[in-house]
Amino acid sequence: MTTEAWRKLSTIEGTDGRHRCGWVGTGKIFEGRPFYEEYHDREWGVPVHDDGKHFEFLILEGAQAGLSWETVLKKRAGYRSAFKNFDPMAVAAMTDGELEALLQNPEIIRNRLKVFSAHKNARAFLEIQKEFGSFNDYIWRFVGGAPLVNSWESLGEIPATSAESDALSKDLKKRGMSFVGSTIIYAHMQATGLVNDHLTGCFRYGAV
Repeated sequence: MTTEAWRKLSTIEGTDGRHRCGWVGTGKIFEGRPFYEEYHDREWGVPVHDDGKHFEFLILEGAQAGLSWETVLKKRAGYRSAFKNFDPMAVAAMTDGELEALLQNPEIIRNRLKVFSAHKNARAFLEIQKEFGSFNDYIWRFVGGAPLVNSWESLGEIPATSAESDALSKDLKKRGMSFVGSTIIYAHMQATGLVNDHLTGCFRYGAV
């Protein structure tokens, strides 16, 4: 499929007859990817208000930089094990030796900068919790406390960044986090439901 054709793509009918956002890659056009379909149906775009889940997605979105989200999702269990069940306090306490050992772990993406950034980001995460009471209270301030609901009809309409992701990215960097550029942060906002970017023809659009 050409880039232009992909951009024009709207929803795809799955084997269950329901229409999903075209990036899921199910149905007649692509070979089915059940784990991707499940992620789309159960998690993507659902508003998150749990600090542990926010921290998990920050680690996973940072790991995705330069790669596909599919690659990261396949290694999600490995990340959960390597990074202490996504406990920010435990990750913040990891030693350089533990982080170095992770560079030999085939269950995660063995990029030194990404591995060590998880430790640095965990420390910044804890400082944000201390200042705002919770990371959840902090991050939802950037969208006024409620999901931003868009009305895209095709994949090509969905932006890579927004004014809100620009502001959040800038603030997180100021607080010492890395791998939190505006594109990564917009993906985080999509995943955790700060933004509803399901296509209007998707059965999940109204549900979340």
